[in-house]
Amino acid sequence: MEIRRALRQDSDELAALFNHVEDSGYMLFNPGERIATDIQMEKQLEQLEKNPRSAFLVAESGPDLHGYLLLVGNGLERTRHAAKIVIGIREKDRGKGIGARLFHEMEKFARLNGIRRLELSVIANNASALSLYAKMGFEQEGVRRESLFFDGKFHDEYLLSKLL
Repeated sequence: MEIRRALRQDSDELAALFNHVEDSGYMLFNPGERIATDIQMEKQLEQLEKNPRSAFLVAESGPDLHGYLLLVGNGLERTRHAAKIVIGIREKDRGKGIGARLFHEMEKFARLNGIRRLELSVIANNASALSLYAKMGFEQEGVRRESLFFDGKFHDEYLLSKLL
């Protein structure tokens, strides 16, 4: 398994991976609510290439992508030390260390690019993600109570961070 930066030629595979991960029920969008396309992925990669505080990493084995980690930083003086994270792992590949490897590579990038604060949010009942984030040193710093509504009920969202 290789962890590397996503390339524009990954757009088709990335769109398929995004759609698969979003169908898991643990992402911001409901299954089928947002369909990623190769054109959207290519545009997103193009935008990220222009941002020196952002990185789009993928976990690849042969021709297949198994997961991604998106680190989005900004150039504002007061917050340029912080970046937001979105991670997704193909369902059949969860629990195999791919997430930890993506986080390790992302942290190397963050340190080299002056990023000190890493932020993410997670649905409160996503036990496997919470376990990974705790293992990677993230701590809960807040709760967005009933911030999400799906499956006929409201769900809390945890806000997590890690200082490098």
